Amino acid sequence: MQFPDSVAHLIQPDFPLASLLWLGIGGPARYYAEPTNRDELVALVRAAAGAGVAVRVLGGGSNVLAREAGVDGLVISLSASPLSQFSIDGTRLEAGGGAKLSHVVTHAVGAGLAGIEHLLGIPGTVAGALVGNASADGRDIGSVTSEIEVLNLAGQIATMRGDEAQFSHRRSGLAGLIVLSVVFQLDRRDSQSLTKRMQKLWIVRGAARPQGLSRIAMPFVDPDGATAERLIADIGLSGLREGGASLSTEHPHFLIAGESATSQDCLRLIERVREQVLLQTGIDLQTSLQIW
Repeated sequence: MQFPDSVAHLIQPDFPLASLLWLGIGGPARYYAEPTNRDELVALVRAAAGAGVAVRVLGGGSNVLAREAGVDGLVISLSASPLSQFSIDGTRLEAGGGAKLSHVVTHAVGAGLAGIEHLLGIPGTVAGALVGNASADGRDIGSVTSEIEVLNLAGQIATMRGDEAQFSHRRSGLAGLIVLSVVFQLDRRDSQSLTKRMQKLWIVRGAARPQGLSRIAMPFVDPDGATAERLIADIGLSGLREGGASLSTEHPHFLIAGESATSQDCLRLIERVREQVLLQTGIDLQTSLQIW
């Protein structure tokens, strides 16, 4: 397709995606772009909509599994600084959708604001955390979200209240929307005590993931009232392997992609786990991965 002159210079055809994804797997995107500001992002989405080209948004790459055949559409990265900035006004923290969640959490704690410190260690961007309603320690990001600005795939911008986003257990009504920015309503707390709590969480969560490995992902959503890790371990699936992909032996809720792993290896492994967990526990594990 022909992109408008205003954004044509941003388009990179047949762009290899694997290096941008945690699992290190995947073929090229037919089109790839990194808009440097909001206007360019909107123009790209509108141009794609007008040409009937599918749009996918890439955040931190921690929850994406791309097939080797590639992605037939436009992949947009929100990594540019203007799309990932955040600021504080009193107890309100406003963040761009492309902001790394870990950076926003540490910034809030440093400013003595509580409400999202428990999300430390969850990878990805603020946008991704909102779409999946990221949670930890029984609290979710939706509970402190007061306002969200979104862009739909037709290129229209809208603002909604947090309670309009339909947040529920690891879900939201934001699927299919691009999160431009969000406002969190936080609480004033002592910065030193918050920092100590955050440091303890960092140590605990760092120990709860495979060490020395970079090609990893958490493919399953914890069901309400249980954890994927415990379900998988209890039925003896730790270390399960399919081709070049395997589950961690120590932390079986992590999928490890070896150097020879393919997307099909990963998908077959995920399906084997889901089938066995359903058969032996009656729980239908849902995947947290976006399959491209």
